[in-house]
Amino acid sequence: MHQVVAVKAEKVPVGERLRRCKQEAEKQQKVEEVAEKLEKECQGLIEFHKSYHELFQFFCNNTTIHGAIRLVCSKRNKMKTAFWSVLFFLTFGLMYWQFGILYRQYFSFPVNLNLNLNSDRLTFPAVTLCTLNPYRYSAVQKELDELDRITHQTLMDLYNYNMSLVQSNWAAQSSRKRSPRSLSHHVQRHPLRRHKRDEPASLKGNSPPVDKSDWKIGFILCNETNEDCFHQTYSSGVDAVREWYSFHYINILARMPNTKALDESNFENFIYACRFNEVTCDKANYTHFHHPIYGNCYTFNDGNSSLWTSSLPGINNGLSLLVRTEQNDYIPLLSTVTGARVMVHDQNEPAFMDDGGFNVRPGIETSISMRKETTMRLGGSYSDCTEDGSDVLVQNLYSSRYTEQVCIRSCFQISMVERCGCAYYFYPLPSGAEYCDYTKHIAWGHCYYKLQVEFKSNVLGCFSKCRKPCEVTEYQLSAGHAHWPSTVSEDWVSHMLSRQNKYNITSKRNGVAKVNLFFEEWKYKTNGESPAFTVVTLLSQLGNQWSLWFGSSVLSVVELAELILDFIAITFILSFRWLRSRQLPASAVPPPGAHDNTAFQPEPSGHSAPHRFTVEAVVTTLPSYNSLELCGRDRDAKIGLE
Repeated sequence: MHQVVAVKAEKVPVGERLRRCKQEAEKQQKVEEVAEKLEKECQGLIEFHKSYHELFQFFCNNTTIHGAIRLVCSKRNKMKTAFWSVLFFLTFGLMYWQFGILYRQYFSFPVNLNLNLNSDRLTFPAVTLCTLNPYRYSAVQKELDELDRITHQTLMDLYNYNMSLVQSNWAAQSSRKRSPRSLSHHVQRHPLRRHKRDEPASLKGNSPPVDKSDWKIGFILCNETNEDCFHQTYSSGVDAVREWYSFHYINILARMPNTKALDESNFENFIYACRFNEVTCDKANYTHFHHPIYGNCYTFNDGNSSLWTSSLPGINNGLSLLVRTEQNDYIPLLSTVTGARVMVHDQNEPAFMDDGGFNVRPGIETSISMRKETTMRLGGSYSDCTEDGSDVLVQNLYSSRYTEQVCIRSCFQISMVERCGCAYYFYPLPSGAEYCDYTKHIAWGHCYYKLQVEFKSNVLGCFSKCRKPCEVTEYQLSAGHAHWPSTVSEDWVSHMLSRQNKYNITSKRNGVAKVNLFFEEWKYKTNGESPAFTVVTLLSQLGNQWSLWFGSSVLSVVELAELILDFIAITFILSFRWLRSRQLPASAVPPPGAHDNTAFQPEPSGHSAPHRFTVEAVVTTLPSYNSLELCGRDRDAKIGLE
């Protein structure tokens, strides 16, 4: 029998209904606060997003990089999403392309050249003056007799020129007994020959000249077995004779026990007058050395005493020299010019007369104005310069500070000793070596000239090993010339000089020369270098590019770095979970559709123990129907129960 009960909902006033709705809202708010509190308590120190999609969406919604928000806000419009995606990544590519250009420019280490003009008291440079007289002929004529006789015969055979008409005393000298160290054998190994331009040189005798324009002259240098020969040829006969004579002359110098005994060490016999800043020079102001080709050389203001300084520019505030230039006892086959040779260089630097010197003409007053210029380079990564040469893999054979020319010549001399077994006479002698002489080193000439070819083509690597110094001082020179003495004054000037220096000048105009060296202006130029692209400049340029393409700041870069780190962390976590799931056994993973009913399984049966079941009950308080009715709708609810 069924019984039906009808319940009629009572009517609730509006105020009561509002009060109940308010209470329900407060209860819901409290539940949410408790849930939020529990969530905060359970939150770890470091939290990561659950997926790449969540990470990317969070980044685009919260980043300060312009344009990123358009990747997610227009996701319902696929065309816009694709357009902004392409534009965003294209902009990123262009920006990093600009970054690459900036980094390449930074790591090329460019420099700025700074030019400064300084006004101060100037230190006067060192000045070297040479006589252009390599050993006085009368002093070494005994050692040169045989070489002169052979040269005389060679010139007679080649050019039909009889030098005995010029040097009449050779006939008496050639009648002497020859020195036991005869040069004939060695000269025959290196004869001076003439051959046609289109034919190779040979050791055969000279052919009669048919057409002089079709011939070239030279000499042949062979090794000890005559299997390998080097042909040193010249288009000019004057150059060929002079070079051939110099080659044999060097061998004579190498055999002499003491070449300093033959020096023309009389200062007054070469320099008639010396004044600096209107004050007469003395022996403390110069040093002397001998050059095999340029003769006796004197260096003024080389730093051994107090350095000269110029407080004012002009010809009266510099160095003035009056030198003798007569050549009546010069070596005619070695000295083909007359006058003197001058070079301006810095203190504690050797005077390489071949590189930076210039000749002074006899009977001429040469006025040389100087301008000082200092160049200071940046070392390290900015250039390949060296501070003092200590980091250069070439031994300095000179007793001076490091220069590029010092290193190059030292490099060649060391290579000469290693390859040829002896040292070249023009350069300093290394420790334990001896100078080349074909009485001891038969084929050194062949080795030397072949080594010269390798040296000039940088096969030896001297030009690569020797680096420029970081600080270089140079002097820019300008010369002016005038006849001295003049026609109306040459008589009394020559008379005064002959009386003062006790020397009979045979040529009034060509016997002397005057040299003036002075600073052109009371300023000197300094060329310095500074980094053109520093770290600050790089960061500024990178910031400009970042702002140009994305309108962002440094914090935006940090956000991008955070995105990358989060991406790596999520990748690591997901990979770790995947690997862990692969390592679990199959029995540990429940099959699909299986249920865990262990809570309802009976306990093991026994005689005294009854059957027991464990049941877990969950009681949930349902919301009031009246409250749902009152808050949901503003009408009465009817509920039927059966």
